[in-house]
Amino acid sequence: MSKIQFEDFLKVDVRVGRVLEVDPFPRARKPSWKLTVDLGPDLGRRRTSAQATNYSPDDLVGMQVLCVVNFEPKNIAGFLSEVLILGVPGEDGAISLLIPSRPAEIGGRVY
Repeated sequence: MSKIQFEDFLKVDVRVGRVLEVDPFPRARKPSWKLTVDLGPDLGRRRTSAQATNYSPDDLVGMQVLCVVNFEPKNIAGFLSEVLILGVPGEDGAISLLIPSRPAEIGGRVY
């Protein structure tokens, strides 16, 4: 594992968002959802795709998630993904989304 400086970590802007909408994404190569995420008054609403199909739309809508907001947008199967929702492999191999342990301010920055 290579080491980085704390200043390098600060370059990655991770914010708390709330999932507002979940739509199917049949054109994605791997099963995915299209998500609309509210990132607060400064950043507004952003769209992304997520391979979190082990979560139902009902599970996702209203969920607070952690998002990298300062990557360049990425075209995924004709869909512009504007943020990256963070997750890790769960014990069963399915994605486990990273979420605040208690309600957090929407748009709040991770530090």
